[in-house]
Amino acid sequence: MKRMHLLLAATASAVLLSCGGKEEKKTEKFEYQEAEETTTEAPATSTDANVADIVLVGDDLMKFNLKEIKVKAGQKVKLTLRHAGKLDVKVMGHNFVLLAQGTDLPAFALEAASASTTDYIPANSSAVLAHTKMVGGGGTDVIEFDAPAAGTYDFICSFPGHFAMMQGKFIVE
Repeated sequence: MKRMHLLLAATASAVLLSCGGKEEKKTEKFEYQEAEETTTEAPATSTDANVADIVLVGDDLMKFNLKEIKVKAGQKVKLTLRHAGKLDVKVMGHNFVLLAQGTDLPAFALEAASASTTDYIPANSSAVLAHTKMVGGGGTDVIEFDAPAAGTYDFICSFPGHFAMMQGKFIVE
């Protein structure tokens, strides 16, 4: 009986010691860099009061940092689109597309999805007022345009499937 207890104790000790000696298998983790969300008016940082300097940031989680951008009618808009993520443009590309009032978003997005050769901007579309090029992780594009007439306009990312989460209001006062 004493021998059985010693044998059990030795076996238990061997098992416990062998568990600690194994190497852990290391795996790489992908970390998403999320854009900080802002739901207020985009700050105008230009020294020229006639220019609205807007920085719009998209990320790998299909979010824009701004849900609302306010400018004045006829004001020059300098919009910088920055992709804060890491994924390639073919996987998680983003753009900024300012659409005419009354544009049917799902219908436009469906049409845009088939325009891969033109950065998902349908050719000859009267709905597009301004747009950036498609950018991937770490990419940036800058455009300048004059704000349209007073009113509320939609802006979206036209990469297939993104418009549902990546959209906001472009308010012209």
